Amino acid sequence: MQSLRLVYAKCRKSETWFLWLMIRMAYYKLVQNKTLLLHQNCSIKGIQNLHTSNTLEIGVRYVGFMHRKDRTLLNINGTLSILGKYSIGRGCRIDIGKDAKVTIGEGGYMNSNTKLIIMHSLAIGKECVIAWDCQFLDEDFHTIAYEGKRDSGDGIVIGNNVWIANGVKIYKGTSIPNGCVLAANSVVKGVFEEENCLIGGHPAKIIRRDIQWN
Repeated sequence: MQSLRLVYAKCRKSETWFLWLMIRMAYYKLVQNKTLLLHQNCSIKGIQNLHTSNTLEIGVRYVGFMHRKDRTLLNINGTLSILGKYSIGRGCRIDIGKDAKVTIGEGGYMNSNTKLIIMHSLAIGKECVIAWDCQFLDEDFHTIAYEGKRDSGDGIVIGNNVWIANGVKIYKGTSIPNGCVLAANSVVKGVFEEENCLIGGHPAKIIRRDIQWN
């Protein structure tokens, strides 16, 4: 009963239709064996490719600048695996290509209006916080040829306990170690090897070492 009251309070605050949420939650639990708390304007294509081990909230988390009519869209042609309790913010767009794999560790959350366009692979570790208006893109979609061009790889890897501030853009071949912070509006591409660093800029580089965040 207490859990139900908490869900109801969360729905009221975030302008989510409580009865609609409960009906959809019961349906997905019975048919898909998934515990999903979904805002009424959330659409999931390829839900059979979504794998969760705990409660997944989509569009329910309260953010003051979001409107109740904002849509959250997931198009899962590959696989999306979420390894624990997690929240995806309202207005997010997730597009996972055929044969692509996205894995998100337990804890943390993804805030509103963030985009994941993944055609190869994305791995996000435990307790990672992703702020609003971020973008993850692991495919160029067009080719620019020139002499001496190097292959930067396709996948994106984010370690544990990483804070990705608002407006950050992360491109293919990027690897971020544990405990790092990506500064707001940074453009990040490449392999970083030092843990607990503040990384930022355009292009991003290490700004400060031996940091802690909470």
